Amino acid sequence: MQSEKIVRIGEKIVSVDRVKRLLDRILSLRAEGLSQQEVARRLSIDRSFISRLEVIGEVRKGKRVAVIGFPVANRDELEKICRDRGLEFTLLMTNRERWSMADGKQAVDFFNEVLEIIARLRNYEVLVMVTSEKWYPLAEALLDCQIVYLNLGSTPVQQDCHVDPGQFRALLEQVVDDTAADKEEN
Repeated sequence: MQSEKIVRIGEKIVSVDRVKRLLDRILSLRAEGLSQQEVARRLSIDRSFISRLEVIGEVRKGKRVAVIGFPVANRDELEKICRDRGLEFTLLMTNRERWSMADGKQAVDFFNEVLEIIARLRNYEVLVMVTSEKWYPLAEALLDCQIVYLNLGSTPVQQDCHVDPGQFRALLEQVVDDTAADKEEN
């Protein structure tokens, strides 16, 4: 005879087995093709909970891809393309945003923020850069990853540049698809 596994969390008593059964049901319904919203409605839970579960359990095919770019006029449009491709790290800024990143900070605070970004980027196998020509060799020197470069022009670029969304999407599809194929071959 096996009893329900429970844990006490403060004043609550939680059934571990019930949580596991619900998790199995959520994933089964999603695998059957139901949307997150449909599953949430059917099981009376928040859709955001389902989204978080999927993020926690996601096993990505291919290499991890990050995107940085500045100064980009159509930042929101490009960010949406990145989200649609499931990219985990995207840092796209307008010219104003990149300058405000340093505005009002002490040099050491700004330097630490830049180092944190570099440290995060080192966790990715591929970096897509949308910048002026100055930044490519710097990224190549600092990061040990494959860099795919979309040149916005000669340095310094003082105004926001419009990036062709079709060209950007095609570049990302090629990079993500190529890295997935590389992973499957190994």
